[in-house]
Order: sequence, then structure tokens, then C-alpha cells
Amino acid sequence: MSDKLTHLDHQGHAHMVDVSDKSVTKRTATAQAILTMRPSTLTKVIEGGLPKGDVLATARIAGIQAAKKTSDLIPLCHPLMLTKVSVEINKISDCELEVLCTCALSGKTGVEMEALTGASVAALTLYDMCKAVDKGIVIKNVSLLEKKGGKSGDWSKDIGES
Repeated sequence: MSDKLTHLDHQGHAHMVDVSDKSVTKRTATAQAILTMRPSTLTKVIEGGLPKGDVLATARIAGIQAAKKTSDLIPLCHPLMLTKVSVEINKISDCELEVLCTCALSGKTGVEMEALTGASVAALTLYDMCKAVDKGIVIKNVSLLEKKGGKSGDWSKDIGES
């Protein structure tokens, strides 16, 4: 793996990477975000007891939409034709939810930023829909869990480069 920052040209100026000579390969990425909240808030999220409606469905849709719009939000990202975006929201303790966003495509550039954006926006949507009952919700550990495909190969947070 190179230590070179690919979004900088030889003079150190930001630019969009030219991927025209790269091979089309299947690429996937999964990112996570963790939300910590009061147990009573989490119970309302799971049971559907919040005034804004189905919090989980809304967060899933927001994450999917965000992943599809990543190039509009992150200046040097390529617009991508994603073939899959999934957002899962799982209870991992009495006060924590895990948001997982997985993106896939067959293309010339990876989908890590799309997965990270999807997980982040789904988490922000959960915060927005719950803030009336719990303003102290914390969003943490937004991170890439794994990526597959492309020139740099597969990578997993648990095992590093493979």
C-alpha cells in the first residue's frame, strides 16, 4: 500500500483522481457508526414510541440516500452507480445501537466513502428523530470495517491489510 495521498497532485494541490485507466472490478465496503443513548430512549426507538414515527425505517432510507449522494457531499469523490446499498441497525447493548452500511458496485473506484457517508447520515437521522427525548445521544466510532476489491485488495479493520 502506498503512503502517497492520491488526491494531491505533484504540487500538493487537491484534484480528483483520474481512474480512467483502472480496471472495472467488483468492490464492496462496510462502515459502522455507534450511537449511545439512555436505555429508555433505545426502548422507544425499538418499540416505535417516538413522536416522529418509524425512526429505524427513516434512518435506513436516509443512509441509503446519503450513500447515493456522496459525491455531492465530499468534494473529490467520483459519482458512482452503486448496485447495492444496505443499512442495518442493530441493538448491541441496553444503551447502544450499531449502524452498518454496506455499499457495492462493479467499477473503477472504491465505495468506502459511500459506506461511511451512509452510516454517518443514518446515525445523524437517528439523533435527529430522538433528540426531543434525549439530546445527550453520542455518535461515535464512525469507521470503515472492511473493503473488498480494487487494486489495493481486501482490507478488514480486524486484520489490517490482507
